Amino acid sequence: MSSSASTSGEHRTADQSGSRRAADQSVGAPDPGPGPDSGATIADLISRLGDDVTTLFRQEVELAKVELKQEGVRVARAGAMFGAAAVLGLVTVLLLAWTIAWGLAEVMPIWAAFLVTTLLFGAIAAGLAMTGKKRMEQVDLTPHQTMESLQQDKQVLSDRTNS
Repeated sequence: MSSSASTSGEHRTADQSGSRRAADQSVGAPDPGPGPDSGATIADLISRLGDDVTTLFRQEVELAKVELKQEGVRVARAGAMFGAAAVLGLVTVLLLAWTIAWGLAEVMPIWAAFLVTTLLFGAIAAGLAMTGKKRMEQVDLTPHQTMESLQQDKQVLSDRTNS
């Protein structure tokens, strides 16, 4: 077991502790330094604790950045697939309109068939737009829970400072 694993009380295999040491060194983890029995003063220990907390925080932020970057790549790929699906969906709708128009052209003049098809798709688009507008008007983007929580936090802090 490595010295960092034995001082933290964790039990790791040699492979796990070795890879952890390599990861710690790559991020710039501090050297564990002298142990509690080395004669270090309390001020030294508190100073080291502050440094260790700062380093840990920086490592956590760095890990979060890496994870978010990886997720961002996955989101971009998924977004590209949605974009491709939208383009193919548009082509499908255009071909459907063309097919409907030519099908109607079998029973009426071609100009009338295309006019009926255009009016049909126009009515569908208008209906979708009105439904979307109604739903958008019902959306409230105010973060009510967050505002309430912040008000409570403000009240607690105010109460504590006045006490």
